[in-house]
Amino acid sequence: MNNEWPLYEVFIRGKHGLSHRHVGSVHATDSQHAIQNARDVYTRRNEGVSIWVIPSMQIVASCPSDKDALFEPSEDKIYRHPSFFQIPDDVEAM
Repeated sequence: MNNEWPLYEVFIRGKHGLSHRHVGSVHATDSQHAIQNARDVYTRRNEGVSIWVIPSMQIVASCPSDKDALFEPSEDKIYRHPSFFQIPDDVEAM
């Protein structure tokens, strides 16, 4: 019998960042408990503004051996690259 709580992956958005980054994992009874545990473990120095948690069992990943089938087809579609498009003169650059 497995008495261990489910594992959650933790993502934190820092004060000066726009994206969340994976910082580690916590065990918890549910998602709210996982957020509390993540806060206690990964934001002790008040560095985060947002926490995401996801059950590790819910993450699906590709296999590195499948990289050719997944990523090679885009190489021949140059229109997907921003350099393919001309920016009109009346559009301001950011």
